[in-house]
Amino acid sequence: MTEINYWLMKSEPDAYGIHDLKKEKITLWDGIRNYQARNFMRTMRIGDQSFFYHSNCKPPGIVGMMEVIKTNLIDPTQFDQNSKYYDQKSTKEKPRWDCAQMRYLGIFKNALSLQELKELYSNEELQVIRKGNRLSIMPVITSTAEDILERLGELIR
Repeated sequence: MTEINYWLMKSEPDAYGIHDLKKEKITLWDGIRNYQARNFMRTMRIGDQSFFYHSNCKPPGIVGMMEVIKTNLIDPTQFDQNSKYYDQKSTKEKPRWDCAQMRYLGIFKNALSLQELKELYSNEELQVIRKGNRLSIMPVITSTAEDILERLGELIR
């Protein structure tokens, strides 16, 4: 059996929140324009799971879960001149940006806020709590992910 990797993926709830994913069930996680976040996405495997993290809101925190169902997809927004994610240096022959397709798994009954995460974990255990960390995608250590899942309990489908 393949080991599941865990991720934390941020989105602003006003732009695309967990309730949007719940409605759609499946989404392309596109618009990533940071090379390190893109490179993390390139290492994702089908079946990996990700914490859905609401950012730039009060309070920010982990609100749900999703699963990687397709990887290494070309991000279509890089070619759309009307998209805020348009990249004029990217071409169909040499695309610069990828995306993954994600499936909704559920919403946690109670979110785990950034403040709570800071009280529970060290910078080494959970990158999102590092001061100045602006990455929208980051890996989560399996032992930390399992602890978070245990704390948050059952998902509401």
